[in-house]
Order: sequence, then C-alpha cells, then structure tokens
Amino acid sequence: MDHSASVPPPRSAIKARVLATVTRLVAMLLVPIAFCRAPGRARFLACQWALSLRFPAEDLRGLAPETLAAFTHARAEAFWRDGQLIGLTSGYRDATEQRRIFMAEVRRTGSVSAARRRVLPPEESGHVRGLAIDVRPTEGARWLEQHGGRYGLYRVYDNEWWHFEYRTVEPVRLPHPDAAGWLYGHGPAYGHGPAYGRRPQTYGNETWPDVTRPDALDGRGSWMCEDPGMRP
Repeated sequence: MDHSASVPPPRSAIKARVLATVTRLVAMLLVPIAFCRAPGRARFLACQWALSLRFPAEDLRGLAPETLAAFTHARAEAFWRDGQLIGLTSGYRDATEQRRIFMAEVRRTGSVSAARRRVLPPEESGHVRGLAIDVRPTEGARWLEQHGGRYGLYRVYDNEWWHFEYRTVEPVRLPHPDAAGWLYGHGPAYGHGPAYGRRPQTYGNETWPDVTRPDALDGRGSWMCEDPGMRP
C-alpha cells in the first residue's frame, strides 16, 4: 500500500509543528484574558481564540447548537489534554450551496449514483441540517474518531476521514454516503431516525467530562481545506 499521499513533505511537517507550537503558546498567553471574561471557562475560551488565529477562514455559523457545543468542547479537550489542533473545513451549508456542490459532482462523475458516493443532495445532507462537520488535519480527524463519541460526534463514512456528524447514539459506519440509501431509501427522510436530534445536556467544567456543554456557543475558528478532493 502506498502511503506517500498521506505523509507530508518534511518542510510541510516542520511548518505544521511550528504552527501548532505557536498556537499553544498563544492559547496559554490568552488564558488570563479569558479568565477575566469567564473564570470558569478560561481554557475553553483561550482555545477557541487561539484556533481562530490558526485557522482564520473557519466559519462555525449555522451549525445546530448541539453540534457547535459538541465540536468546540471536543477540540478544546484535544487541544489542552493531548496538544492536538482540530480545525473546521466545512460546516453548515444552505440548500442552494449543497445542490450546487452535488450537481457539480454529477457533472464530474457523469452519473447521479457515482456522485452520491461523495456528496448527497440537500434534502439528505447533514450539512444542510447543521449536524455535519468536515475537519482537518488528518491527525485531528484521527483524534476525533477515537474520542469524539463522548461528545456525540462520529465518523460516519469509510471513504471520508474528514466527515463527522452529531448523533445521539453511535451510528453504523457506512462505506460511503450513498450506502445510506441502500438501508433507508433515498429521500428527505434519510437520517431522521433516533440517531439524530438532541442528546441530554449537562453542564461540565474545565476538566473536560464526557458530556457536551450547552454554554459553548461563542467559539469561532476557521478552516483551510488540505484535501482539494474533498466533497463532503
């Protein structure tokens, strides 16, 4: 198996490590300022501020409140506990944008069925409902795959390492987006079963318990898509 595509060149790897180190330093410097604003959430706020500088084009607007709370708290845990940075490449999309992406994929692949293996139409997309996120880098996605379930975030497709969705229960991993149609049938009812919706919320603290926190709605970050082939 050729792993060369997943291994960055040495210069890129060095740059990524330097940026990660600088981001962590910035976060530590921001903690006292964050403490003045919210003493009980200083590290959480400092993390979100630092990541917004690291990923300056990220847009968290439009995500469902439970998705936003889950993602911001999961990446705060990753940041402070394991030193792992997680950025957002794509979150909420309106139906018009999702349809544009879907039709572009239909034209590229030459068929609807082939396109559906990479991107779903708006009536079936978790992005349109604000429940799906695409993350970077690969190490961040790997961390989220291992630990995101504590926050209700799960990788749902084998062929999209970057794509996660908020679910109330752990879903069955599917080989690709179109596989959901094999199980449930295509159409707007896809994904509206018990695996979607709100999970019971409880308040946590800065030790990152295994719950999401509904007070985590003021983090703002950014994105830079590392894989130009992504069409989540």
